[in-house]
Amino acid sequence: MQNVDFEIVIVGGGIVGLASAYKIASSHPGIRLCVLEKEDTLAAHQTGHNSGVIHSGLYYKPGSAKSRTCAKGRRELVRFAAEHGIAHDICGKIIVATSEKELGRLDELFEKGRANEIEGIEKIGPERIEEIEPACRGIAGILVPCTGIIDFTEVTKKLAKLTEAASEGNKVLTGHEVTGFEKHDFYTKVVTNRGGFSTKYVVNCAGLQCDRMAKLDGVEPGMRIIPFRGDYYELTESAREKVKGLIYPVPDPAFPFLGVHFTRMIDGSVECGPNAVFSFKREGYGKTDFSFRDSWDSLKFWGTWKLFMKNWRYGLGEYVRAFSKARFLKSLQRLMPSLQADQIKPSKAGVRAQALGPGGELIDDFCIKREGNSIHVLNAPSPAATASLAIGEYISETATKYFGLEEKKQRRAKRNADKNDKSRKSKRKKGKSGSKRVRSDE
Repeated sequence: MQNVDFEIVIVGGGIVGLASAYKIASSHPGIRLCVLEKEDTLAAHQTGHNSGVIHSGLYYKPGSAKSRTCAKGRRELVRFAAEHGIAHDICGKIIVATSEKELGRLDELFEKGRANEIEGIEKIGPERIEEIEPACRGIAGILVPCTGIIDFTEVTKKLAKLTEAASEGNKVLTGHEVTGFEKHDFYTKVVTNRGGFSTKYVVNCAGLQCDRMAKLDGVEPGMRIIPFRGDYYELTESAREKVKGLIYPVPDPAFPFLGVHFTRMIDGSVECGPNAVFSFKREGYGKTDFSFRDSWDSLKFWGTWKLFMKNWRYGLGEYVRAFSKARFLKSLQRLMPSLQADQIKPSKAGVRAQALGPGGELIDDFCIKREGNSIHVLNAPSPAATASLAIGEYISETATKYFGLEEKKQRRAKRNADKNDKSRKSKRKKGKSGSKRVRSDE
């Protein structure tokens, strides 16, 4: 049988890819695995361009993969950060209703939080809102004390170090863009811009490129990644004290986005946003960034047009807000009426990989597909960063079951035990032989 470079190759150096590598390496320390990231740094896209929030799991359908993995992943993430000295803060957040029409949705959200067993959530009134966030105004709200903030890039870097340390043969390689897969009887050659790597198994955690990577591997994803850019503003240094923690609006359940909100970052800065607009480039963080290939892939997909036709008013409003500071400010002033134009300045942008079905339906839950010798993570938007360690655990368990990793682990253990047993017998034999010679000499 062909000797392979690695038993598992993971495509994608974001937090989900590294969490998966870390979990597999921890459970199977004898397995050689490699993570391939096309950029020169880890966490270069969705992981490094989000708002750094440790989500509670409040928003998600009870019993869904999102709700289960978010709650489990959040608790493990906090323990991981504490163990490895990664800066984080469980500062809590409030979700604020600013009009009567939002009260019904707020109640539904609270009941969903209770069904998801979110620790410590409570309904609060205007006085309590102002006590927690003096600059915020609302008629009712929900306090979610277990929400926090963290730097997910630092988490990813630590996961990479632990993965490489778990086994001498493990590698995390940046600057390696996967361009194809060559299938052979007993292995797959993963082709990159810097050479190929033979492997028995592939795990696709390519984020914004995950559907394309699945097709390269001969797997039909059954969906299309449609990129949505989110633009952020930032409070000026003199205005930062207006926000103590996290302030969110009541979300519209028709959309997977949470609305523009205020987020105190781990470095003390305060971000405001994001909006959500269709992006003409999957990895385009500028308002005018454009890729013909990415645009064509999105716009030739009939599901995209169905989504546009159904939500054209919402989409148009988001585009206006993307190019109008005044409109963006107006959205923020719903939560903080005292905020002024000279207190916000343009900041970063992120791009969300949103999976879309052929009927124009937004695929809400996480989607992980196994086929043959590969596992493909096909939809892992927010709260994937929070849930990453739980997602990684699931991928490790799936790989263990379908790739036969446990049997390989047992065979390795038996070989090592046999080798150690032979070594002990050899030492005993030499010892007896030596003692006989000593007696003979005497």
